[in-house]
Amino acid sequence: MHPEVAKLVEAGRISEEVGTRLSEIAPGKFCLHKNWGAGKVKDWDLRSGKIVIDFETNEDQEMALQFAIQKTEYLEEDDFRAQKLESMGELRRLADQDPVELVKRTLQSQGGSMKLDQLERELMGSVIPEKDYKKWWESAKKALRASRVAVVPTKRTEPLVLRDENLSPAESLVMDFENARDFKAKARALEAIIKDFKYFKGDADAQSRINKNIDEAVRKGMKMHLGQSLDLLVGRDELMELSEVMDLDASAIRISDIIATEGTRVGEELGSLPAARQRMVFEAYPAAFGDSWVDELLNIFDNVGPRGLAEIAKLLIEKGESEKLFAFLRKHIVGRTLGADSLLWVCREREKSSEPVFDFEVGNAILSLLERDSMDDGPRKSSRLQSYVMEDRGLIGDLLKSADNNETRNFARKLHQSQIFAELDRKSLMARVIKAKPETQDLVTGEGSEKKEEGVVSSWDSIEKRKADLADLKNNQIPQNREDIKIARSYGDLRENAEYHMAKDHQKVLMRRQSEMERALDTVQGTDFSNVDTSEVNIGTIAHLEDEKGNKITITILGAWDSIPEENVISYLSEMGNSLLGLKVGDTVDIKSQTMTVKEVEAYNKG
Repeated sequence: MHPEVAKLVEAGRISEEVGTRLSEIAPGKFCLHKNWGAGKVKDWDLRSGKIVIDFETNEDQEMALQFAIQKTEYLEEDDFRAQKLESMGELRRLADQDPVELVKRTLQSQGGSMKLDQLERELMGSVIPEKDYKKWWESAKKALRASRVAVVPTKRTEPLVLRDENLSPAESLVMDFENARDFKAKARALEAIIKDFKYFKGDADAQSRINKNIDEAVRKGMKMHLGQSLDLLVGRDELMELSEVMDLDASAIRISDIIATEGTRVGEELGSLPAARQRMVFEAYPAAFGDSWVDELLNIFDNVGPRGLAEIAKLLIEKGESEKLFAFLRKHIVGRTLGADSLLWVCREREKSSEPVFDFEVGNAILSLLERDSMDDGPRKSSRLQSYVMEDRGLIGDLLKSADNNETRNFARKLHQSQIFAELDRKSLMARVIKAKPETQDLVTGEGSEKKEEGVVSSWDSIEKRKADLADLKNNQIPQNREDIKIARSYGDLRENAEYHMAKDHQKVLMRRQSEMERALDTVQGTDFSNVDTSEVNIGTIAHLEDEKGNKITITILGAWDSIPEENVISYLSEMGNSLLGLKVGDTVDIKSQTMTVKEVEAYNKG
């Protein structure tokens, strides 16, 4: 008890309880105020009942002693909040050199547990500059996880918890895994266990606890979190390879159990897994499907993403199943049903794994896919493939290397008429075609390009829509862009003016679009599709087709700008439109890998 206070207690002027509390706010002592934070008592006057405290936010704060007793709490001098007042230089040194110790001290001052926003309030702006805090915390978080001094949460709503120092490293790791609340946290905790497996050597009980926890988590969550469940099981199998004592119970769920019941859904869920872990899932297919494992694996080939399909291809080739792989690829390339990721892989691996199936048909498949994707609603799925076609300057030449004159001209005509690429990009691609096959020169110079000179055919309604789009471009978008340039120019220093450069780049796009639209409208031929010849499939006809099983499909072939894919209305310039034109009743055609027979041809405009 403070000497001056002790005299008051002995004289009976204050109780011992009040004396004890009063001694806690004697000069030199530390206290905590709810609003003003930590403070150090600077001076007091017991006779007048006044006290002066230097708080973090308020220095030389004068208060009544009675008020100070009621509104402050005692702080030990080694409490982190007190150290912020006395040893800020030391704390800042720890922030730079030993962030783990800094966080540890902060947690100890709060009973061993804090939310991340509480930690932020304690450190940001005082110990660590506000502008540096985010970067500092990312680094500190990694160091904390590596040190296992504290349990680091994956969500801001969960607490940062100081570990019991008496726990062994193995116990800490297992506890982290068991306490993890979601699959992502469990996967991270399992990776830490695998990395530090030396702590578990021979510890069958700990390994059994991990195994049991994984099994329970997967059974509960695999319907909602299939990919993450497979990730956990792969991690468990990696752990078993390291272990000499872990046995997998007969009733434990296995990777093969899941893929046997989930089918093609497995492929859709594997995209986030690293390639090595996807490979381990694919290697479980023989156990899951027996003799049909190759077919089942190929069923997901086109929807596992670029890493996954590359691993499937490598696995099949290594297992001596390359013929089935190449037959699958060839069928879907010719049928124009291979996806963007798969076509991209075929192109990139054309001198290695995919060499047996790489030819001009791959180029046709690419153009067909890009055309379909450009007409579909929603986000484009083929943008990476389209960029690759432009960037790989040797691709066109390689595609046409084995093509004959007719095949080359068909590919060149399709590319030349395509609306997928911007005009300058299309000219660049055509230049590569001509370099590889000079006989296609006439498609660019104009000889033999009658369709180009005459313009395309389209309905009057579609032409009016194009005119309305052009009017909007000229009357609204271009003037707005001019205004944007003017505003951006006012910001000064055009060399480093990002807004100005963006507006100027957009101006180029708009002007090019105006030029293309005006040229197309100048040459387009309008029609109402009346008096069409229905003795064969023509522009303005409806073709009724049927396959060998009796499945029927109706396709309407209209003008260049009249496509409505979801209603099976297609342009005569599309690949499917080209394949149908000229067919008569009884003729057959391959559509989406199915052989269809023309059963009837009728006029679209029956008036």
